[in-house]
Amino acid sequence: MRQNSSFAALIFVVILGVGGAVAFGLHSASSDVAAIVVLACFAVLAYIAAAGIKVADQWSKAVVLRLGKFRSLEGPGLFLIIPIVESIPYWLDTRVLTSSFKAE
Repeated sequence: MRQNSSFAALIFVVILGVGGAVAFGLHSASSDVAAIVVLACFAVLAYIAAAGIKVADQWSKAVVLRLGKFRSLEGPGLFLIIPIVESIPYWLDTRVLTSSFKAE
């Protein structure tokens, strides 16, 4: 299994921080319920954005399936997927593997 990207975690924290700032502004201006609803909406938005960001290493590519059918071969680098609709079942390693043998 592949590890989560630190870039996706950064995006999650930034969006959640903005949501917290907006919720804090609403809390001081109006009721607590509006602030909680705004914070919950920003938390869901942050999760969806972080789940959609993927980063492939320079030696790997990702097979992207949309609803179970092949969509594309992505990578290396940053790419986006639609969470729940698209999935990445395989990460392909494109490095050259060498093996030694004896000449006979």
